[in-house]
Amino acid sequence: MKRCDGRMKVKIIVKLKPGVLDPQGQAIQRSLNTMGHSEVIGVRQGKYFEIEFNGGESGTIRETVREICEEILSNPLIENFEIQEIS
Repeated sequence: MKRCDGRMKVKIIVKLKPGVLDPQGQAIQRSLNTMGHSEVIGVRQGKYFEIEFNGGESGTIRETVREICEEILSNPLIENFEIQEIS
């Protein structure tokens, strides 16, 4: 996470855990194959979020973001999340 002008932005990527069925990804793959992209043999879909904070310490914000991911943005039974920095 990076501090910019008193603000901090984080990027969060949520993906299905390995082994969890992904019907939406399968539908996308079938559509791509139908469109002539037979080289595509797998698609997994996910979610992307950017959250901007006004001030705060990096450690506190990281903990807040983790809490937001666990309680709101992901289903911990079937999804993993990754918190990334934004330059």
